[in-house]
Amino acid sequence: MSKAEHKKEITEQDEGVNLKGTLYSVSAVGVVIILSWVGVWALFLSR
Repeated sequence: MSKAEHKKEITEQDEGVNLKGTLYSVSAVGVVIILSWVGVWALFLSR
């Protein structure tokens, strides 16, 4: 394995880890937004 191939392999692994963290963060923000909308909707229905 040449140095270029090894560096490419390490870079691909690093990008995967970063994207996994991004997925979790975006999912958490999405859940917060959905919960806030459900809360406002429930408040609207109760009035």
